[in-house]
Amino acid sequence: MQLSLLKAKIHRATVTHSELNYEGSIAIDDLLLQASGIREFEQVHIWDVTNGSRFTTYAIRAEAGSGVISLNGGAARHVQVGDLVIIAAFVGLSAEEADTFKPDLVYVDGQNKITHTNHSIPTQAA
Repeated sequence: MQLSLLKAKIHRATVTHSELNYEGSIAIDDLLLQASGIREFEQVHIWDVTNGSRFTTYAIRAEAGSGVISLNGGAARHVQVGDLVIIAAFVGLSAEEADTFKPDLVYVDGQNKITHTNHSIPTQAA
């Protein structure tokens, strides 16, 4: 049995560009890709916190340290510059692998600079 678990996420990144006439994808600052373990051309889910839009595309590399989060091609129609997004990638694991797996969680500020990382999400209280 294969389980689909959260592999990595970049939490509440700010969209810096929306390029309709660019080859489709999401360009992500290379420092964020490295910190999250998301690979170039890997499938990612984009969840727009600002407008509720949810869609899937693939990651491409933007210049390291640039803070770029650019939705390109058709994905550009789902966001506006300044929107907050969560970028997530998933991995298929066996039940045994899932027992010890921890995701790479990257948290950023308003300029998409890393504020901290974690491998778990606090338990939600009532």
